[in-house]
Amino acid sequence: MGIISFVGFTLLVAIISYIATRKTDETSSDGYFLGGRSLTAVVIAGSLLLTNLSTEQIVGLNGQSFAEGILVMAWETLAAIAMVITAIFLLPRYLKGGITTVPQFLERRYDTTTKAITSGLFLTGYVVVFLPVVLYTGSLAITTMFDVPALLGVSKDTSIWICVFGIGITGSIYAIFGGLKAVAVSDSINAVGLLIGGIMIPVFGLLEIGDGSISEGISTLMTTNPEKFKVIGDSDSSIPFATIFTGMMLVQLFYWGTNQAIIQRALGAKNLKEGQKGLLLGSFIKILGPIIVVLPGIIAFHLYGDTLSNADEAYPTLVSKVLPLSLVGFFAAVLFGAILSSFNSALNSSVTLFGIDIYKEYFNREASEKQVVKAGKSFGLLLAVLAMIVAPFLAQAESIFTYLQKINGCYSIPILTIIVVGYLTKRVPAIAAKIAIITGAVLYLIYVVLDATVMKDEFPHFLHVMAILFVVNIGIMLLIGKWYPKEVAYEQQYTKEVDITPWKYTKIVGAVICLIVISTYIYFN
Repeated sequence: MGIISFVGFTLLVAIISYIATRKTDETSSDGYFLGGRSLTAVVIAGSLLLTNLSTEQIVGLNGQSFAEGILVMAWETLAAIAMVITAIFLLPRYLKGGITTVPQFLERRYDTTTKAITSGLFLTGYVVVFLPVVLYTGSLAITTMFDVPALLGVSKDTSIWICVFGIGITGSIYAIFGGLKAVAVSDSINAVGLLIGGIMIPVFGLLEIGDGSISEGISTLMTTNPEKFKVIGDSDSSIPFATIFTGMMLVQLFYWGTNQAIIQRALGAKNLKEGQKGLLLGSFIKILGPIIVVLPGIIAFHLYGDTLSNADEAYPTLVSKVLPLSLVGFFAAVLFGAILSSFNSALNSSVTLFGIDIYKEYFNREASEKQVVKAGKSFGLLLAVLAMIVAPFLAQAESIFTYLQKINGCYSIPILTIIVVGYLTKRVPAIAAKIAIITGAVLYLIYVVLDATVMKDEFPHFLHVMAILFVVNIGIMLLIGKWYPKEVAYEQQYTKEVDITPWKYTKIVGAVICLIVISTYIYFN
């Protein structure tokens, strides 16, 4: 029964995605990379959420909440504020310029070399860090949760290889041969399934705690474990409260406002109204994210706190204990969709960055749109194969996920810096952007190396370090801009690719969402 429901739901998603994309011209850049600039609010919101939500969050954040409690919800709730800022300030500027990739803006604002450096940083992050980690953690989660070795009669290592290639091949078909619209449509369907399946886990957990009553379960959970519901983290926690106002918000702004794998969904909007509504709908749902990625960890602590030696086992254990057997196949399909989404979204963005920013710029300036798409697909296929080969070997690494979370700052903060300065100033020159990228990446890398070796734990929290370097980089760029300003001030041109009339309720709805986030902190404090 479980296998049938798994295969059935997975095939349903594939068939609907195929039907929805038949009329999209996948041979043009807009058609392939941006879904023909036809994405609506619901599709954008669903794709944003599922691109973001995968096993590294579902398993990882629940593991953190098992150990530390509700304070880790900052990774979810503060994302809502970042999405509001993106909807109000960044998206109108992106769509006005008619850009396909974020580095395209950097080329217009600074120069071609700045664009190439940024695209290279994005691709390095996706290829070296993101794609293999998503494949490995996803495969590990499926192997552990659903006992694939016993099901197939193979060893755990063999099971990891099978799952890695299963996810990788399926994701490649969506991302490389279907384009953004196929990715976005499949994401939206899987997002519905993930919300339903994800909410089922805490519901069944609370029913078990409350002997059949959800309200009793909540009351018992909060009364018995008051220390798990303190939202303010101290200096020894993974998220000290002060970091919420420093590096945490910068990380969120980079991720939701400038990360190509995320913002590409909004860039494919049919108009600014749909893009803003999609981002705001996604941000509202994001506030509810802790129900899926934080609450189950606390429930697992209450039920199995004395029996689990590893916090990351909290979510898989809860799923295997409380989920009825008849729903296991459906939840497996939903989880598979979440893993697939993160993989194929990053892969699709890698294809876009290579085709638009590198192939056409440095390999074939006269390339037709069809040639650009074909080159991007070939590059994407190569990346997918490399990621599938590398991923299983990550089993040999210790604490790789925590380390990679920190190392992402090498490119996230420098890129965010030059985008912010690029939009807020008109005369800061290209040399300032190049210096900021190199300085920011090198200084942060030195910090990571020193913090992990000779000066362990003697530096401020890595989120504080990100904020410090952000301010330093901005200062460097502004000083260079004052001493060596551009001769001609930058003016953004309206390309009229899409209608950029804003949704009239954007600011009101955004303010309400921010108020809900603040109220949540006040309530739990």
